[in-house]
Amino acid sequence: MNSHFQFQYPWVLGLLALLPVYAFLRGRAGGHSALGFSSADIMRAAGGAARSAAGRLLIFFRLLSVALCLIALAGPRFANDRTETQSSGVDIMLVLDLSWSMMSLDMGGQNEESSRFGIASAVLQDFVSKRPSDRIGLVAFSGVPYLASPLTLNHEWLAANLRRLHIGTIRELGTAIGDATATAAKRLKMLKDAKSRIIILLTDGDNNTGELAPVPAAQVAAAIGAKIYTIGIGIEEPCRLPAFDVTTGKLRHGPSGEIIPTITLQPANYSVLGEMARLSRGKFYRATNRQELQSIYNEIDRLEKTEVKLRRFTTFTPLFQWPLLAAFSLLLLELILASTRFRRIP
Repeated sequence: MNSHFQFQYPWVLGLLALLPVYAFLRGRAGGHSALGFSSADIMRAAGGAARSAAGRLLIFFRLLSVALCLIALAGPRFANDRTETQSSGVDIMLVLDLSWSMMSLDMGGQNEESSRFGIASAVLQDFVSKRPSDRIGLVAFSGVPYLASPLTLNHEWLAANLRRLHIGTIRELGTAIGDATATAAKRLKMLKDAKSRIIILLTDGDNNTGELAPVPAAQVAAAIGAKIYTIGIGIEEPCRLPAFDVTTGKLRHGPSGEIIPTITLQPANYSVLGEMARLSRGKFYRATNRQELQSIYNEIDRLEKTEVKLRRFTTFTPLFQWPLLAAFSLLLLELILASTRFRRIP
């Protein structure tokens, strides 16, 4: 909001220039005598200088009162310029894999202890921060789906819930891609006023548990008008899964500080993710490192634009009452002085 002072009728202020002219002409003409005397010597002894000063004070009050009235007529006011954002947002459900394989360290740089999940979580937070006008929700899944956040505009709260997640939060093992997608579609269906619905699914594995297969789940999403962007992450060769604490999601290190390896993971089959995207008119992506994953979410951000309209308007706070009140106060003071201390003898 931007506020500034202005006059509604600034041309009225031009009348202020007539006041000095009036004062000058009145001074040249002089005032009318209250009493007639045969000699001016009598009035010199009566202290005419003091009375002359009193007269100038009263006429000053009168002119100042007129000036304040003219300022009030000019309409002084504060103009408050406002801009309102009217947006037609996109409803987005983020679906994030929390299966144990997401602890793999294959997407970070050399000697970098960043898991697939850690990199994905950071990229997701950046994506959320770029969509302030969209309702965004979060479904995390492993063997079962877990609603981490319903669709909301409170993105700080959503980001806080995302930061609380770690591998091991969901104790049921497995990768229930179909059930997680169906849960996201159900949440989107509940919003009747949605202009656009999308699901962004990120996983590193194949569906191996759950009640609903991924392809039927994609058909359910497509039936409600939801578009699915699927993202498969991880390298396309076997990699070692490190040991970690399931209660905290922290890596376990050996006596020499090295990461303790456990089982070897085989590359996942991502063909089903491509079919899910095709059925819902979305798009399938592959990411093998942090930069590729960041580029994917940046592209989705560009593809799914939010329509934003700006409405500008101005409200006014009138201030005419203050100069008007000051003018009446001066007039009242002039009347009081003219009737008391500076009273003229008729």
